[in-house]
Amino acid sequence: MDAEMAYDYVIGKRSDPLSVLQTEEIFKDARRNERQKEETIKKAFGTTDIAKVADAILKGGDVPMTAEQRAMQTEEKRKQIIDIIARNSIDPRTNAPNPPLRIENAMKETKVSIDPLKNASEQVDEIVKKISVIMPIKFATIRMTVTIPAAFSNRAYGTLKKYGMKAERWLPDGSLQAELEFPAGMQSEFFERINNAAEGQADVKIEK
Repeated sequence: MDAEMAYDYVIGKRSDPLSVLQTEEIFKDARRNERQKEETIKKAFGTTDIAKVADAILKGGDVPMTAEQRAMQTEEKRKQIIDIIARNSIDPRTNAPNPPLRIENAMKETKVSIDPLKNASEQVDEIVKKISVIMPIKFATIRMTVTIPAAFSNRAYGTLKKYGMKAERWLPDGSLQAELEFPAGMQSEFFERINNAAEGQADVKIEK
């Protein structure tokens, strides 16, 4: 197994697990050229398909990484985790989104550890538990009704679709009324984009 190729596969730069292998064989003892029995492989992985076994080993095993690779991957996962928390959470005291910088500072203060090989979304719950000790966090969705004047309805339609449009209704005067639901942490971003699209004339009513 090529260590650099294995790393590329784990982080998604390489899609074929077989391309990482030096040979499409599973050994019990590679030094002695002793192959593993098929029934043992089947029992351990539920399959004897080399590609599926390689995928399981690469994603579930301890892939060799250089210090630089580990640092780069840890930083990338840190950014992904901050983005997930910021987009999906609010401060329950104010119902306002939690700024990424505040989340980042809380992670530093609580000294959370980040696994460079583990999916970012799988690490969020544990990290939120730790940082919620020093900053209030609530995961929530926001529902609203948005009315766009006829002059801007076509321009704003794509933005409304992007932010979870559940229903749409075209009014007699040509204006567009849409019902939306999306993660509460994205509301500031949404208001900025919809106001740009409708030149500040969007009528937004948030459902309590």
